[in-house]
Amino acid sequence: MALGATVHRAELELADIDRGVYGSHTLTLARHPSETEERLMLRLLAWAMFADPDLEFGRGISTEEDPDLWLRRPDGTIALWIEVGLPEEKRLRRAAGRADEVVVIASGGRAVPPWWARQREGLQRIAGLRVLEIPQEQSRQLAGLCARGMRLHCTVQEGQFLLGDATQSVVVVPEMLHPH
Repeated sequence: MALGATVHRAELELADIDRGVYGSHTLTLARHPSETEERLMLRLLAWAMFADPDLEFGRGISTEEDPDLWLRRPDGTIALWIEVGLPEEKRLRRAAGRADEVVVIASGGRAVPPWWARQREGLQRIAGLRVLEIPQEQSRQLAGLCARGMRLHCTVQEGQFLLGDATQSVVVVPEMLHPH
């Protein structure tokens, strides 16, 4: 019998001082059996980074045609496509053909530098692509916030993200590998 997704709910209080975006958001994330808590929390962080009422989580890692998150306009066109992890150039080229902007939230610790070295030349030619790296220690700390029901706060100031709950907080400072 195949295992189903585990549903996580997050009540997120967001204060993005950099963008002037504030609000309370209820988010529902489905965690595929093969997805780690760290990756789930990186998807939640990605939502906070680009918070918008219309930003949606994709159907999951088992659905190849969907991104991890996307912002679709009412007419069905895609304004923003977000991938978490270390996607291949071919997937990002396809995404760039469908979306105005593509963002990669690169994670994986020591795997990131060789991935970037192998992909950099091709990725730098993709218009509208931004690549951000989340340091491994910070993404591991994010996993410590993961629960089936989460009450989180996120403050964004000067490019730093302070994400936490009532007992602990994690400072995340994304590193820009490639601006669009």
